[in-house]
Amino acid sequence: MTAINIVIIGYGGMGSYHQKELMPHELVNVVGVYDIAQKAKDKAREAGLMVYDSLEQVLNDVSVEAILIATPNDVHKALSIAALRAGKQVICEKPVAMNVGELDDILAVAAETGNTFMVHQNRRWDPDFLVIRELYQRGQIGDLFQIESRVQGANGIPGDWREQAEHGGGMLLDWGVHLIDQILWLIDSPIKSMTADFSYVLGQEVDDGFILYLIFENGIRSLIEVGTTNYSQLPRWYVKGLNGAAKIDDWDLSGEIVVATNQDDLVAPAPIKAGVGLTKTMAPPSEEATKKVAITEVLPEFPSFYQNFYDVLRNGAAPIVKNDEVRKVLSLIDSVFDLVKL
Repeated sequence: MTAINIVIIGYGGMGSYHQKELMPHELVNVVGVYDIAQKAKDKAREAGLMVYDSLEQVLNDVSVEAILIATPNDVHKALSIAALRAGKQVICEKPVAMNVGELDDILAVAAETGNTFMVHQNRRWDPDFLVIRELYQRGQIGDLFQIESRVQGANGIPGDWREQAEHGGGMLLDWGVHLIDQILWLIDSPIKSMTADFSYVLGQEVDDGFILYLIFENGIRSLIEVGTTNYSQLPRWYVKGLNGAAKIDDWDLSGEIVVATNQDDLVAPAPIKAGVGLTKTMAPPSEEATKKVAITEVLPEFPSFYQNFYDVLRNGAAPIVKNDEVRKVLSLIDSVFDLVKL
């Protein structure tokens, strides 16, 4: 087993996270780091890593097989193309580029050079998403027809380059790329229509949140929402099926799955007092009409990202995150920006 020698370009939050948490030592050997910020250089040295003086030094190092790009979004294209042309295999953080045109330029060079280019769409491995994916595939609550996916906080946009449009900031590119990737990977159907709205309540030049509503040709509807001014959060997931519903409150898998028992002898619900009126439609079902099922962790049936990256390079495996899938996500994001501009 020959480990992959890799250099991290951009040793900020995600670059250091890759090195500390995601890269298994038997598969990937972090040779060093390149960053233009002195603070990042100091942090890398404190971690015991070699710090390269220039990008050229990295690209000319014949011992380096792969490059991980974890920089602001606006330099992903230039760094990816330079690394590919230097004969390096490339992993790029999300969003892969500022727009689909930039991605096409990268993929053209990857095809020309024959080198591997993969995007770290890591949220495909999130435990909460894997639970929803299993519900969708196995039909525990019947065929899903509505999927609501939300990420909400109250800390505003992170106070760095993510607040700046020139660097590809804003929540659609920052978090939307994750949630859209999950939905498009889950639902194998063309999009029939979509509506979208951005939030700019914090007064910055990039969106501090958004709502995206997709209707697929197979009839499934999906609401995707990101907010950074939510002092009380809605559930991470709320999905409805023909035979039940599921709610996952947060990444800790708190929540519930409710399944209809479909008994023939159930007594119809009696009207209840609701506010100053009566309702039978909104009365709760009888205890016998539904049952609650505990949410349990679902393990992925596919390997980790870096195991897959290793297998792609060493064993000719297929990437779990395919570039045509990444392109669909970025193309949809481009369409959302265009739609909201109208």
